[in-house]
Amino acid sequence: MASTERNITPRQLSLLAALILSAPESLLVIWASGKWELGLFSFIVIFGISYMVIATLWERFIDRKIKLIYKFIYKTKATKKEEIYYKYLLPKKTIEEVSKDVEDWATENQKEVELLRQNEQFRKEFLQNLSHEFRTPIFAIQGYIETLLGGAMQDPAFAKRYLENASRNVERLSNLLADLEQISKLERGELPLAKKPFIIQELILAVFNALSDKANSAAIHCEIKKGSTSPLMVYADEVKIKQVLLNLVENAIKYGKQQGKIIASIYKIEGQRALIEVSDDGIGIPEKDLSRIFERFYRTDTGRSRDTTGSGLGLAICKHLIEAHEETIHVRSTAQVGTTIGFTLPLH
Repeated sequence: MASTERNITPRQLSLLAALILSAPESLLVIWASGKWELGLFSFIVIFGISYMVIATLWERFIDRKIKLIYKFIYKTKATKKEEIYYKYLLPKKTIEEVSKDVEDWATENQKEVELLRQNEQFRKEFLQNLSHEFRTPIFAIQGYIETLLGGAMQDPAFAKRYLENASRNVERLSNLLADLEQISKLERGELPLAKKPFIIQELILAVFNALSDKANSAAIHCEIKKGSTSPLMVYADEVKIKQVLLNLVENAIKYGKQQGKIIASIYKIEGQRALIEVSDDGIGIPEKDLSRIFERFYRTDTGRSRDTTGSGLGLAICKHLIEAHEETIHVRSTAQVGTTIGFTLPLH
């Protein structure tokens, strides 16, 4: 019964109000005159007039306000199709349905406000990190140049060392700009994929070989996990997947422990995809930072102190490259135990 009352339409409400007004008057006429014909006539007249007045008042003072609410909710000038909707369909909605529409709009609006707040916070952090990443090499270059201009150029060995340091910082700036440009192009979809079949194990071994000097200097051993050595052919952009693997292995070397291991694992999943994982036994990532490591410039406190040369964009680029293949990338990590980052690729 309560549900029926809540879902009563404006027309039903007008009819009910007219009935309540006309029925007692008609009964009073019948009682006073003793003629039921006169009572019936008075009922029809009073009922008709009451219904017209109530319906008109509803249309002018309530229904129009509801239509204005809808127009405000959708925030657009009504098209011809919407005008038809406002004119003919909207009055058929019950007060309960209108109330639900307004509540849904308020909920959606709250979500948009929350998203804007999150984006604003992300923008502030991004600008702060960007400023830090640029400021560090620029200040270093400025210091070297001022020292050289202050008289250090008289010592050739000293001058050479400072120029080499300045050159490394210039290279760091150049790499930072190149990484930013690549991310921007990836976000705009301006880096097309040149997909072709290739054996993923061969690409992993090529990456291990390319980074062997860095791994050897830290006494870190790189290998493909036993049981994952059987050749598996995937279909992707080999150059871009190599960039992903270079970033992941280089990170594993930076944050791995001395005389540790980096292990690449390859699995077949669902018969249609390959899962490639790169694991290390290094410092790991605190749980509070796991959800943010693929953000641009985001680095943990320990990571920032260890990595003074990278751009902080490596994992963000990896994420964009894998998502450009319409695949997924994930991370598992435990502090002081190690980190595993994996991604999927389609099998050929």
